[in-house]
Amino acid sequence: MKVAVFHGSPRKGNTYLATKIFLDELSSCGEVHVTEFFMPNDLPAFCIGCTLCFQGEHEKCPNAQYVTPILDALIHADALVFATPHYGACSMPGAMKILFDHIDFLVLNVSPREEMFEKKAFILTTGAGSTSAIKPMKSFLKHCGVNRVYSLGVRMLTDQWVNMPMARRTRYETSLRRAAQRFYRAQKGRPYLSTIVFYHIVKSVVMKKYIGAGNYPYENWREKGYFDKRPF
Repeated sequence: MKVAVFHGSPRKGNTYLATKIFLDELSSCGEVHVTEFFMPNDLPAFCIGCTLCFQGEHEKCPNAQYVTPILDALIHADALVFATPHYGACSMPGAMKILFDHIDFLVLNVSPREEMFEKKAFILTTGAGSTSAIKPMKSFLKHCGVNRVYSLGVRMLTDQWVNMPMARRTRYETSLRRAAQRFYRAQKGRPYLSTIVFYHIVKSVVMKKYIGAGNYPYENWREKGYFDKRPF
């Protein structure tokens, strides 16, 4: 299994330690090849909103030298892992948000890729407000067509992994290992109902009423046959 891992922080702290436990257990389940990206080191530039990717020219992105390897990993991986700390009341850190900004063209109403509908993803967060970091990432991945999105939030209530009470630390480490085992065994299922509904809304309303023929998203959908067949 090819796994692409996207870290929301370059600091190898609590989230990194939790991710390592998860990945080590995943590797113990079978043959796993891991490719890792650390934000912002591997994507140090903001999206400037040029919209070239929305016009089918993502290879001309001003930050293509960083985005292209990430996009290739996304497309060719069997599974995706997004690991990020939770920052205060503001959900994911800006470095992780920059990643999603740069791949926003993969959503159904722009330029969906059939490969994304074959993938499973896991979101791992650490911090007191983990749920608020998981929710927007999970929503985005569903809109890209990812078949199954799993998640685990680790509410540490301390600044260091090793400072957690032993009972809590053991409980989280056990949860991470069990989550990795389930994720390894997880098979492709029926697309999320929200994905199916979104597809029909985009096909029947967004593409034909608001985007229209002659524009890239519409012509891309027509070329790929998405008006006649689902990409999933």
